[in-house]
Formats: sequence, structure tokens, C-alpha cells
Amino acid sequence: MVEKLYYSIREVAAMLDLSEPTLRFYEKEFESIHPKKTPTGIRQYTTKDIEEIRLVKHLVKEKGLTLAAAAKALRENRKGVTSGIELRQRLEAIRDELIAIKEEISK
Repeated sequence: MVEKLYYSIREVAAMLDLSEPTLRFYEKEFESIHPKKTPTGIRQYTTKDIEEIRLVKHLVKEKGLTLAAAAKALRENRKGVTSGIELRQRLEAIRDELIAIKEEISK
């Protein structure tokens, strides 16, 4: 999959299984979600915005936090939290290293 620089609200809604009004609401409630807007007001989301929305969705829909609690958790943990992309890359590197070690031991 080729990564784009910007995604439309429709693409992000489909990608994250959220409605467009929900995305607009999250944008108002969470200061860390701020898509670029064209002069005509069309929202353009970056991968950073999408990861932030994914985190909010996880906290609200899967962990059951209220919007206020999710916003507070994001503010309090912002300094120590890595993005989902960074975390995934780190975990994949660790996995690859462990596989290499396992293959070395198996020889």
C-alpha cells in the first residue's frame, strides 16, 4: 500500500470505521487532532492525525473511557508516549532480531 501525504475525511472515516461527524467531533475535543484545511475548508489528514484518531478511538471505544478521561490521559502521557507507527516499527525490529537469534541457535 502506498502511503499518501494527505487523506480526506471520507477515507479516514472508512479506514477507521468511524463516521465523518465523529471525526469532526474528535477534532473539536482533542487538541492533538488538527487536520490541515484547504482554503475551501476541506480537511486533509496526515498519518500522524490518523494515528492520533486511532488512539482516541481505542481509548473511547475499546477501553471505555469517557471523552474527558481520554483527553486527560492523552495530555498526561504525551511526553512519554510514542506514536503507534513508532511503536510498531520498534516491535517489528525486535521481532526480526529475535528471529535472527533463533535461526542462529538452530544451526
